[in-house]
Amino acid sequence: MGNCIQRAQDTDIAAVPAVTAQPTFPRSENSECTSHPLPIPSKPLVASNDNDKTRVLPISRPESEILSFPHLKSFTYAELSTATRNFRSDCLLGEGGFGDVYKGWLDEETFAAAKPGTGMVVAVKKLKPEGFQGHKEWLSEINYLGQLDHENLVKLIGFCLDGDNRLLVYEFMSKGSLENHLFSRSGRPLSWDIRIKVAIDSARGLSFLHESDPQIIFRDFKASNVLLDSEFNAKLSDFGLVKAGPTGDMTHVTTRVFGTEGYAAPEYCATGRLTTKCDVYSFGIVLLELLTGRFAVDRSRARPEQKLLDWVKPQLPDKRKLFRIMDSKLEGQYSRKGAYVAANLALQCAHIEPKYRPRMSEVVNILDKIPSLKRSHSRASSDGDNDVGDPMSLPDPAVWKHSHVRSCKQSKVSPAPSHQTEKLSKEAISAARTMSSRSEGSAPSTWQSSRGFATRR
Repeated sequence: MGNCIQRAQDTDIAAVPAVTAQPTFPRSENSECTSHPLPIPSKPLVASNDNDKTRVLPISRPESEILSFPHLKSFTYAELSTATRNFRSDCLLGEGGFGDVYKGWLDEETFAAAKPGTGMVVAVKKLKPEGFQGHKEWLSEINYLGQLDHENLVKLIGFCLDGDNRLLVYEFMSKGSLENHLFSRSGRPLSWDIRIKVAIDSARGLSFLHESDPQIIFRDFKASNVLLDSEFNAKLSDFGLVKAGPTGDMTHVTTRVFGTEGYAAPEYCATGRLTTKCDVYSFGIVLLELLTGRFAVDRSRARPEQKLLDWVKPQLPDKRKLFRIMDSKLEGQYSRKGAYVAANLALQCAHIEPKYRPRMSEVVNILDKIPSLKRSHSRASSDGDNDVGDPMSLPDPAVWKHSHVRSCKQSKVSPAPSHQTEKLSKEAISAARTMSSRSEGSAPSTWQSSRGFATRR
C-alpha cells in the first residue's frame, strides 16, 4: 500500500456549497475559470442508469456553510455515542488519518439509536478534533454525497456537527474494503467473476461522476476506497478529496496535490493539473491489483517488482507471459482471452499520456463483455480456449518500455502515435464484443440495486 502524498503548493478550497439565491461556480486555482449560474437541488440527484445525465455539481462556498438536504439526518453527538455503544473498541471498524469508523445501530423508522443487533446497521465516521484538512473533507463528503445517488456510490445517511465533534453516518457495507479482501492472508480469495464484477461496479461509479454536468473528479481512487456489501456489490467511498472538474473552455483544474503513491497519475503529481483522466489512471492501477493480487507499491519486494505498473509492462508484449502476472489464486478460473483484454485495458488506462487513456464509460463497455467463469467453461471445449489468440493488439513494446513511470517526478516522454492508440481502443472493444457474441446469450447485469440506506440485521 502506498504512502499518502501531498504537495504544499497552491490553496485548495474545499467544495462546500451553500444555498443562495444566485449560486455560482467556484473559481479554480487556475484563474481562467468563469462563473455560471446553477440551480441547487433539495434532494439527491438519482441516476437510474448510466445514460442519465441529469446531475448537478455542488457549488463552492465559505467552509462554514453546509447545504441543507431534507433527506439527511442531523444527529447529536449523544445519539451517535449511544448508537455505537459509546464508541467502544469492539465496535471499531477501521482507522484513518482523519478519524475512525465505528459500527452502530439505528431504528429503521426514526433513526434513533437502537440496541445492538436490532434495527439497521450503520457505519459512523468520527473525525479527529484537530486538523483543518479533516474538517474540509468532512464538509466535502456532506455536500457531494448529499446531492448524488447511484448504486455504486456509498450512501450518506446523516451527519453530526455538535460543538467540536464532526461525524458522518453511512450505510453499512458488510464485506468491508476491496483492499482487505485482495491482500488479507486470511479469508477466502476473491474469485475471477467477483473481481470483474467489482471492476465493473467501480467503473460505473466513476463514469457516473465523470459524466455529471459539470464533471466530478474523485481524485483518490484506490482499493481501500472501494467498499463491498453482502452481495459483493462495489461502491465508491470517501469523498473527502472529490473535486469539481473543468468547465467551459478549461481543460483542467489546478489544485494542491493530494493522493496515494502508486495510484496518483504522474501528470497530476508533477503539475497539480487535475482531469478525469487522473481517475482513469488510478482505475488502471486498481484493475492491475485485481488481476495480479499485488499492491500498487510494495517495498518488501525486489526493486524491479516494487511498483506494480513497472513490473507488469514488460510482461505483456509476449502473450505467453500472461500467466506470470496473474494472481495464482485465480488459476483455472478465467479465459486467457478475457484476462488478456483486462490486462491490456489496465495498461491503456494507466498510459503515461492522459489523452490516450479511455473514458470510464468505454472502460465499462469493455469490461462488461469479458466472459464469466461459467460461460468460459461452457465453451472451452468447443472454441479452443486454451489458445491465447489475439483479442487486443498491444502498442509497440518500445512504446511501453519508454513510457515507464519510475516516479511521479519523471520527465515527460514522447507519446505513441495517435493512430496507434486509436487502433488499440477499437480492437479492444471489437475483441470484447466478439467474445460476448460467442458466449451463451448476453451477459447478465453485474450490479444490483441496493436502495436501502443500511443493511438490516
